[in-house]
Amino acid sequence: MISIKNLFRRRVKTQDAELEEFRRLLEVPATFDEGLTLASFLGTLFVALVMVPGALYMELVAGAGIGGAAQWVTVLLFVEVAKRANAKLNRAQLFILFYMAGMVMSTNVWNTPLFTQFLVRSDAAVSTGVANDIPHWVAPPNLDSLPRTFLAKAWLPFIGLMLFREIMGRLSSAILGYGLFRVTSDVEDLPFPMAPVGAQGIVAIADQVDGSARTSGASVRWRMFCVGCGVGMVFGLVYMALPTITGAFFSRPLQIFQIPFADFTPYTQKFLPAVATGYSFDLGNVILGMTLPFWSMVGSFVGLIFTFVMNPILYLAGRMPTWNEGDTTVVTLFANNVDFYFSFQIGISLAIAVFGIWIAFRTMRKGRGNASSRRRAEEVKAHAAARGHIPDALVLATYAFACTAYILMCGWLIDWHRGVMVVLLFFAFLYTPLISYVTARLEGLAGQVIEIPFITEISFILSGYTGAKIWFLPIPKANYGVQVVSYKQAELLGCRFGSVWKAQLLLFPIIILSSLFFSSFIWSLAEIPSAVYPYTEKIWDLTAKNTCLVYSATLGEYSQFSEALGWGRFLAGFGSAGAVMGLLGWFGAPTMLFFGVVRGLGQTAPHTVIPNFLGALIGKFYFERRYKREWRKMIPVVSSGFFVGTGLISILSVGFVFLAKAVSTVAY
Repeated sequence: MISIKNLFRRRVKTQDAELEEFRRLLEVPATFDEGLTLASFLGTLFVALVMVPGALYMELVAGAGIGGAAQWVTVLLFVEVAKRANAKLNRAQLFILFYMAGMVMSTNVWNTPLFTQFLVRSDAAVSTGVANDIPHWVAPPNLDSLPRTFLAKAWLPFIGLMLFREIMGRLSSAILGYGLFRVTSDVEDLPFPMAPVGAQGIVAIADQVDGSARTSGASVRWRMFCVGCGVGMVFGLVYMALPTITGAFFSRPLQIFQIPFADFTPYTQKFLPAVATGYSFDLGNVILGMTLPFWSMVGSFVGLIFTFVMNPILYLAGRMPTWNEGDTTVVTLFANNVDFYFSFQIGISLAIAVFGIWIAFRTMRKGRGNASSRRRAEEVKAHAAARGHIPDALVLATYAFACTAYILMCGWLIDWHRGVMVVLLFFAFLYTPLISYVTARLEGLAGQVIEIPFITEISFILSGYTGAKIWFLPIPKANYGVQVVSYKQAELLGCRFGSVWKAQLLLFPIIILSSLFFSSFIWSLAEIPSAVYPYTEKIWDLTAKNTCLVYSATLGEYSQFSEALGWGRFLAGFGSAGAVMGLLGWFGAPTMLFFGVVRGLGQTAPHTVIPNFLGALIGKFYFERRYKREWRKMIPVVSSGFFVGTGLISILSVGFVFLAKAVSTVAY
């Protein structure tokens, strides 16, 4: 009789079959092209001059940006221009255009002085005492007596610090992101399941530009892209356009589906205390469930079941005293994080990092005597010169330089406070490398990102610093692991990495100038917040109160964040993750399930997990049975088309809102 252990052991030989399947979705080309051309540069200028002011304005009016939609609109617009001009745009050029548009559209209200000018003068800052301790390099004193413009001498300290953040941030992001890509892709050979999603969309568009869509494979790919685009447009009309357009004409928008999710927590609290419940009706979550690895979605669902079982037990045991009956999803998640999951998730992240480092070390150690690993290393080395390569020593030197610059700048601004310097060293040389590597590995395995909540707040409180100045420091805390997907997409599309690095350098002044100029222009039109910008009038005061509540934690008063860090909960998270990893490894569980379950040990919200899991089931047991192995090649293209379709509808909706607002402000 076959034992359970032997039954699971049979999966050892096939547990990475799904990984191999994702690796074969899009092959790395033999040649790499330059992607940064005049066309991509003109596209970036178009985004900076047309899309950035619209995105900033939409955030102030409705609280929603147009980032992803603007990227695809820019690509499609320049594709149509190129077709009519008989010009050629290859995959590398389209990728850089898409990448540069995304970088420019990363500019939002929070990266400009727009919210800062309100925060320093808000009633919340005055009542909590934060306003008295805000330095001049955050905002000039006596702001009410100055002209309403950011392009003035009084704002030079803020602009200088903004330049420092941008330079160090983009330098570290470009170089460190490449270093993490080298480890997770070249050394560990992870599949990066989300990379083909955006890449397949660009491939389908590129086929139309060069006329290769007439071939059978390209024709099928383009049809799949159009199908996804049509579904996305229809869904976008109902889910996004209807509430956006009606909100511009009526006092309350008309919503068929609740946005961003339906909150069931108050209705399930009797039998699921301290558990956040709800459902997101965004069809994109179901599409992503079909696109992402099946076992990863199963693992996330197992993590959700863990949350459903664990939270009521912790609540009945008195371990979640902050939660109260009637709390909504947001309040429940916040309370549970403070009471238990903050420290628990730190332990889980550390366990994942330790395991990942061990796997990487084992992979490199085996590679010394393994013929296939040697061949893999030779293949990577062979096309590294054409793809673009930065020596490992330069990657480490760049990180050391950036961290040193951050620490010296913060030390000078904070008067070299000993406790703060310890926190800076912790973020620079422990937390940032740890969380970046864990995220890079999760992106490579399951297309997911991990963040540890409240880590900044807890660290600042434990530093012993008194005052609000610490909250405005340019600290060396970041998650560079999210950059690895962009490098993987560039590789799959045959784009030289040098184009990515030059794009970073080229975009730096464009982003700074466009964000400063347009934010200053918008501020000059009317006071912010005011009735001209309804979202800011309703939400910014609450945002300022929550922000100043956190900032007041270092003013010498009691703060609930000081109770969120506990060694017992940290060790419980580390031990639980280690035990689950050991158990699943002993049974030879699929790699995707492995990381999905471990990541799900932290508090899991059902709003997106359930539709992701439903999408995975539909894709696995219906479409995959119908289309066999071709399904795995089809769904990334359909997914790309879906998000293009919803993006186009988003842009159309924004246009209607702009038109309505412009007409309503005309004086007759």
